[in-house]
Amino acid sequence: MSDDQTPKPEKSSPFDSVPIEVTVSVGRARPLIRDLLNMGENAVLTLDKRIEDPVDLYVGDHLVARGLLEEMEGDQAGQLAVRLTEIADLQNGIG
Repeated sequence: MSDDQTPKPEKSSPFDSVPIEVTVSVGRARPLIRDLLNMGENAVLTLDKRIEDPVDLYVGDHLVARGLLEEMEGDQAGQLAVRLTEIADLQNGIG
């Protein structure tokens, strides 16, 4: 490989190590207020999605990806995770 073909390291940014919070939306519910107020411990609130449906990932109020819920295995058995299936074009959104 000649010098002009040597891969150049990516420029680092001071923002590379800043954590962000990603919110995973698994579904929505639209109960009546009176029903919500009457809910107690062990009440069940039915969502508009099934367990196998994709979940939405948000940073703030911006949809950034979609994915499928998974359960980790091995040392992290039981830990919930999301396998990304669709990444948003941050300029144009998910199409």
